[in-house]
Amino acid sequence: MSRWRSILLFLSVMGPGIITANIDNDASGITTYSVVGARFGYALLWTLIPTTVALVVIQEMVARMGVVTGKGLSDLIRENYGVKAAFFMMLGLLVANFGNTVANLAGWAASMEILGMSKYVMVPLGALSIWLLVTKGSYRTVEKILLAACLLYVGYVISGVMAKPDWNEVFTYTVVPHLKWDAEYIVLSIGIIGTTITPWMQFYLQSSIAEKGIKKEDYKASRLDVIIGCSITDIISFFVIVTCGALLFPKGIRINEAAEAAAALRPLAGDYASLIFALSLANASILGAIIVPLATAYYVCEAMGWEAGVNKTFSEAPQFMWIYTLTLVAASLVILLPGAPLVFLMVLSAIINGLLLPFVLVFATLLVNDRKIMGAYVNPKGYNYISWGTVLVVAVLTLLFVFAAVFPNV
Repeated sequence: MSRWRSILLFLSVMGPGIITANIDNDASGITTYSVVGARFGYALLWTLIPTTVALVVIQEMVARMGVVTGKGLSDLIRENYGVKAAFFMMLGLLVANFGNTVANLAGWAASMEILGMSKYVMVPLGALSIWLLVTKGSYRTVEKILLAACLLYVGYVISGVMAKPDWNEVFTYTVVPHLKWDAEYIVLSIGIIGTTITPWMQFYLQSSIAEKGIKKEDYKASRLDVIIGCSITDIISFFVIVTCGALLFPKGIRINEAAEAAAALRPLAGDYASLIFALSLANASILGAIIVPLATAYYVCEAMGWEAGVNKTFSEAPQFMWIYTLTLVAASLVILLPGAPLVFLMVLSAIINGLLLPFVLVFATLLVNDRKIMGAYVNPKGYNYISWGTVLVVAVLTLLFVFAAVFPNV
């Protein structure tokens, strides 16, 4: 009976960890993994193991803070480090997340065009649909739809199997590091970490846990939710790299975005593999377009002390709903404008994310070690070594990534 009770408890708590981690594989993430596979084959698969460990450590800390305090990360930063620190961090994240939203809607537009549909119809239709879902639906409804949509990520697994890679070779490259002293190899290695561990994830995960009302006694189930989510997201990353590594890399096909990968797969793996890859990109992009503006609305409102939450109406949380609406509308207009600086916005977004991530992780680690906030749920000493080590490594790598983005010819 206790086993069934544990299963039912997990099903009631499940959602924030799985959704946050999976939707991190948005258009930007899928693009990064596609480029990695096409450029270096399986050579960077080994990076997914330490990246998954780092992701689990960071997401578990943030989830624990949400469960123990019942507050979002922005709330805690404002309360403990002042409005000024929270405001400037939120300002940077607002710009970065706008670029992420543009990237996701660009992925949606590109995948729709591969499927033969006009972006001038599908971008407004997609934006309107997700706006109605978030502004008119309840948290529970939105969560159920997002969880169901996460199942569609299995399309990348199917594409990977259809690519018929040499699985012995894949396994070897996954567990044995294959290092190259190559500028692009280093940048893409850092890019994998940068696209897997992002600032918005930390804010969205903690805010969604707080809004869902998960209690301390449910902490173990919430931690399992996080671990499963982090594991699944990097399994999907693995299969995206394998697909492009098996089919595009041997042919020397260079790509710059995931939509190009979907188109390039057609003559190599057939229409079905290309179609599955394109549909999976559409799903990842539209999910990212839901969650990233939602994360923006959460952390800006929490930082400023405004009401926030999907369960609230426009009259109850006007700032929250308007930030979500304006982010979505502005990003949609950028996609539809001829000659819009999409690449500039995406690069700017990546740079700002890279600059902010170390600060976000330091704040999170300091807060989770504050006994006044966390009580008995502070990091144990051994776990703390892992968390600070993760923060240090991520900080160094993201700063290198920013340097490479700003000075690409150095």
